Amino acid sequence: MPMNPPDPESVTIDKLLHIMQRLRDPERGCPWDQQQDFRTIAPYTLEEACEVVDAIERNNPDDLRDELGDLLFQVVFHAQMAREAGWFDFSGVINSICDKMVRRHPHVFAGAVVSNAEEQTRAWEEHKERERGPGNGNTLDGIPLSLSALTRAGKIQKRAAKTGFDWPNIDEVFAKVTEEIDELREEINAGSDTGRVRDETGDLLFAVVNLARHAGVDPESALREANSKFIRRFRKVEARCRNAGSRVQETDLTTLDNFWEQAKLEE
Repeated sequence: MPMNPPDPESVTIDKLLHIMQRLRDPERGCPWDQQQDFRTIAPYTLEEACEVVDAIERNNPDDLRDELGDLLFQVVFHAQMAREAGWFDFSGVINSICDKMVRRHPHVFAGAVVSNAEEQTRAWEEHKERERGPGNGNTLDGIPLSLSALTRAGKIQKRAAKTGFDWPNIDEVFAKVTEEIDELREEINAGSDTGRVRDETGDLLFAVVNLARHAGVDPESALREANSKFIRRFRKVEARCRNAGSRVQETDLTTLDNFWEQAKLEE
């Protein structure tokens, strides 16, 4: 019997769960959905999370609503596969996050007191450390490989800093960045092979992430904003070239630089 589309006025999570179950039904489901597993779906989960961020950065509420729906569907998809494997179901996911949020917010649910957001952040990290337990004593275990390199570098540095392995002030971090720039320059000037240049480039990027951490800046967000800013300004450069009856490829660098400076001034 065909399933009627959900009534937009009465959609609940149960309807979404039912849709997911039908898609995965071995006999009547969708062949593509039936064939998926956790590994094949994981890239789509990451993609949908990135699209949520993109909608936020574009300040587009309609797209944000749709992208949040796509991301929620990814959660439901994983939960359905876990249910089929006998691990847990969607209610288990909900119960787990509810328990965690209550446990990690004792100042809201258990009478504890925090004076500001910074103190709460420290308390949150302390809760996470206690929940991780002593483990095998390896401080940097458990940082997901699937994170972007910038985000993962920041988490690695934060974990290491908690042990006391950190620069005492930002001036020393600036000095480290300068040192890494010099080492990279030496390798390039010496005509070193790509491997050595890549290695020094990685060291420089890692040092810059550390600088961002000491400055209180999220490097991932900063680079996304820089990417958007470059695209915005470069489009203005291209528009000026077109207005001049030319293309970027046909315009001399001095003119392009002037167009770039004009684009900056407009902002």
